[in-house]
Amino acid sequence: MGKKMMALMAAVLLIASTVAMAASVADNMETIAENYGKVLKSASTDVVKQGLEAMRAAAQDAQKGIPTKLKSKGEGSAEVKDFRHGLDLLIGQIDGALALANQGKTDEAKKAAQDFKLTRDTYHKKYR
Repeated sequence: MGKKMMALMAAVLLIASTVAMAASVADNMETIAENYGKVLKSASTDVVKQGLEAMRAAAQDAQKGIPTKLKSKGEGSAEVKDFRHGLDLLIGQIDGALALANQGKTDEAKKAAQDFKLTRDTYHKKYR
């Protein structure tokens, strides 16, 4: 009986820690913003690639959630779908910049990253 209880407690703790570690949409947006600054300021291809990869991961994670402003709307609402569409656009832009960085075209990648701002501004107006 003691071993079963210990195993159950371990499973509960593992599940609880996984849930606690999931980032909120706001946390993911902060991660994107921090790495955006790093990408634009860095001359290092490796730093640019790492920043873009972190931005991509955060954008993908943010798609799983709903921003606070839309919590009352529900998963299938047009607003939530549009929010996620905006993240799809951003991920596509990140992928394009990352492809350039992977080719060693750091300056071109940084220039492509500057276009992220328009996407950010458009969707922040709606959902922030």
